[in-house]
Amino acid sequence: MDNSTEESGSGVGVLDKAASVLSALESGPQTLAQLVTATHLARPTAHRLAVALEYHRLVARDMQGRFVLGPRLGELASSAGEDRLLAAATPVLIALRDHTGESAQLFRRQGEQRICVAAAERTMGLRDSIPVGATLSMKAGSAAQVLLAWEEPDRLHRGLHGASFTATNLSAVRRRGWAQSVGEREPGVASISAPVRGPSGRVIAAVSISGPIERMGRQPGRQHAAAVVTSAKRLTDVLQTTEGLAPHSM
Repeated sequence: MDNSTEESGSGVGVLDKAASVLSALESGPQTLAQLVTATHLARPTAHRLAVALEYHRLVARDMQGRFVLGPRLGELASSAGEDRLLAAATPVLIALRDHTGESAQLFRRQGEQRICVAAAERTMGLRDSIPVGATLSMKAGSAAQVLLAWEEPDRLHRGLHGASFTATNLSAVRRRGWAQSVGEREPGVASISAPVRGPSGRVIAAVSISGPIERMGRQPGRQHAAAVVTSAKRLTDVLQTTEGLAPHSM
């Protein structure tokens, strides 16, 4: 990096150089040679920093071995908005439960699993009970479909290995903006999910309702998709504004 860049930086040279690597990767995958050109760093320095950032999962490699932004950045960004998201989730899930008559949940992806981080249970009758903190598979269920459907192609295809759904199913999810499953995660249970997006537009969570097939039917989206999508959009709005969200009636 030239002296003018150093002087205009934070004064901590190694951090400025690491930041320049991350900034260069913002535009997309980069070979080492491309990183050197974009950052004006010496080749050994660019390589050393990229590998160190890879160790901390701030940088990763794509299928061609090029450097890309790593998963840790998304996790940190998600955590930054998590308090607002969780604070808003409870009233939104309660309204969704009351409108649909089915149990409502909010899921976040964590590695190769998905975690229920908020829920509003149906108060009586048959229900699909998923307690807060429950860990479920990313290989089945409408929330898993939503959390995978908008991933980068490489990660999406890896996620399909052993899954109960296909690339065609996920294409349909992206097209209509919601997913449904019938007996996919658990026999006799149906669910519908829609994506919650962070400020960058990245899908960071899924709002779901779930219940017995005998009540929700084999095409549950026909009846309830609009309500689930609306609830997910309300939580997306929380993350895109600084005001937070007041409870709405459905």
